[in-house]
Amino acid sequence: MEENPVKIFIAFLMLLPASLIGATGVTSAPFGTCPEGPVQIHTLTNMNGLSVSIMDYGATVVSVVTPDRRGHMDDIALGFDSPAAYAAAALNFGTMGRYINRIGGGQITLDGHVYQLTKNKPPNTMHGGKLGFNRHLWKAEVVSQAPASIKFSRLSPDGEEGFPGNLNVSVTFTLYNDNRWTVHYEATTDKPTVVNLSNHTLFNLSGVGNGTILDDVVKLHAGAITPIDATSVPTGEIRPVDGTPYDLREPTVVGTRIDTLGVKPPGYDINYVLTRSGTDGVLSEAGEVYDPHSGRDLQVFTDQPGVQFYTGNLFDGTLVGKRGVKYAQYCALSIEAQHFPDSPHHPNFPSTLLRPGQKYEANIVYCLSTRPIPPL
Repeated sequence: MEENPVKIFIAFLMLLPASLIGATGVTSAPFGTCPEGPVQIHTLTNMNGLSVSIMDYGATVVSVVTPDRRGHMDDIALGFDSPAAYAAAALNFGTMGRYINRIGGGQITLDGHVYQLTKNKPPNTMHGGKLGFNRHLWKAEVVSQAPASIKFSRLSPDGEEGFPGNLNVSVTFTLYNDNRWTVHYEATTDKPTVVNLSNHTLFNLSGVGNGTILDDVVKLHAGAITPIDATSVPTGEIRPVDGTPYDLREPTVVGTRIDTLGVKPPGYDINYVLTRSGTDGVLSEAGEVYDPHSGRDLQVFTDQPGVQFYTGNLFDGTLVGKRGVKYAQYCALSIEAQHFPDSPHHPNFPSTLLRPGQKYEANIVYCLSTRPIPPL
């Protein structure tokens, strides 16, 4: 059987000390096929041993290889060894759209016209429908080698999954030498529509397959959540987190409160309302995750009004990922910067409406670093 060149490349990177990885820029390689054709994987590499690999299928982050506090390289992003495995997975990875998260009742009304969307999570629409943006092939274009930057684009045709308007959409990933990598979304439409895009990468800062995220320390700059009903759709309430286990404004070990949330399966899976400084288009810190075992620290900045904080509650060991790792419960977490779920049905939520002549833009910044071993 022919060896997967991407697996070999990632394995090679993980064996090298960070100081020996000096090449920067964007490299590309074949990565199998998806239902729409051949897939390429594109690796952004900086001077410090950090690399981020994204494939054309779903504009999906396949790996993030980065050093721990001792310089050991590891891949901290959940994923699979082929596009076919992503296509077959029941859970979602990649660039989510046309609307990440849920739209209640699988229906929206714009200017008096009712649009019936695909109800792929009955009775609701989830992550853009049965074939959301993460399950389509995107066109890739290298933007620059220094900093390493690549742009993915596609046309979402009028009526795709029921959404109105031809939507021209792009997402650009850029990796800098200070271990900061950015995700920039743009979209335009020829009919009124709704847009809510985000990056659905799941992280285990100890490395994929190296235990759970229950010992991670998380902090979110958010003073409220949007409670959900029995179908996981927001009720429209914006509820303060004061005095509840959802209050993560101070550094909190993830596992300490999971059993007190009153949800099944136990764990976080809720939209947080960010405490933002500045105006639209201005980045502010959304949250931070620290793994005491590896020393890796991940900060997330965004100009979006909310984040969905998810702790891998639905993984049950049946999904097999990279290197044969079985993805068990709490194997990873995500901080998904986005507009609120079901915003089209709640006038008190920030609007996701996009009209012809307007440009949708959204930004997410991930900053990776390490902390030293704490003194005894």
